[in-house]
Amino acid sequence: MGRFDAADERFGHQVPLPFRDVAIHHHHWRESLFFVAQSPDGPDDVAILTLAHFPARREMDSLQLGRWGGKPVVARHHRPADGDHDDWRVGPVSIEVLEPRRSVRLAVADSPSSPVSLDLTFTARTEPYQLRRGTMLAGHEVIWDQTHMIQSGWWDGTVTRDGTTREIRRWWGQRDHSWGIRVHHRCPMWMWLAIQLPEGMLGVWCWELPNGARVYTDGCFAPGDFSDPVPVTAFSHDLHWRDGLGRDVSYERHGSSVRGLAGNCSARLANGRTIDIEVDGRWAQRYDAFNPGAPDALGGGLMECTVTASDGQRGTGIVEVTGQWHHRHFPLHRGDRLPPDGRTPEPDERP
Repeated sequence: MGRFDAADERFGHQVPLPFRDVAIHHHHWRESLFFVAQSPDGPDDVAILTLAHFPARREMDSLQLGRWGGKPVVARHHRPADGDHDDWRVGPVSIEVLEPRRSVRLAVADSPSSPVSLDLTFTARTEPYQLRRGTMLAGHEVIWDQTHMIQSGWWDGTVTRDGTTREIRRWWGQRDHSWGIRVHHRCPMWMWLAIQLPEGMLGVWCWELPNGARVYTDGCFAPGDFSDPVPVTAFSHDLHWRDGLGRDVSYERHGSSVRGLAGNCSARLANGRTIDIEVDGRWAQRYDAFNPGAPDALGGGLMECTVTASDGQRGTGIVEVTGQWHHRHFPLHRGDRLPPDGRTPEPDERP
């Protein structure tokens, strides 16, 4: 029997079910928010905050990630959720939409469980862009079935760590709002670009199978004057892990020698324009930090990058390369029952 909650008093139902129900009851079905703030002037601190609701688990959680004051930020806050998923408070974290599509406030109160406290306001500098729904199976199992919104904006406020408060003025970054199924530890490889340029944002999401076969690509160039985002129609990438001396290095199983990411990527837009980007990045968040050495720990992570576009524009951005098995980025498989067929690869198998 369904449960009628406060959210059900609103008009907005899209399927004949209460709001707390989802299309597929799945342990990994989530609706999540992701925020990243970084300096437009080059390598610096990076603030990342998430909020996610898991209906099947009846749980809401928030991750504090990134790097502040030269030190990694890793913390997870969580609480039970039982029909109160519109209450965006988890422990010391609270998120408030001040104006839909335009402004969001993030706050993390000072507490023993908070590596940093912050009070930051996101103000949009582009229109939001809705990525089309993407799906991937392993045999008959759903590994990924999700839709996604991306938007670039400016950040203002304060961040405090170890008693030192830093004022943030006109940093830029991106926010995401996604919903659906994403079984992280069974994804071969996805790449996400949140590139901030003076002219606007280049945002791309790309999913590939272990052998490099393309499952999904979508994204846009969103101009900073709030004109309509221009869809990405083709995308290519040639990015390589780098060690501490700037040399190409293999990720192997847990990326112990990886310190950065560099190379180039190219996006062709629906209006015929092509944007080529040179990327030089360092870790903003290693995913192995969540569960070091575990066989199903998600590989890769988020790279804070300086970028140069083919028209001479310079900017910064985040490039995420993550997954469990990929011919270039994760040559030694890390997970079980991976796509495309849901089987467990042999230990010495290469895609």
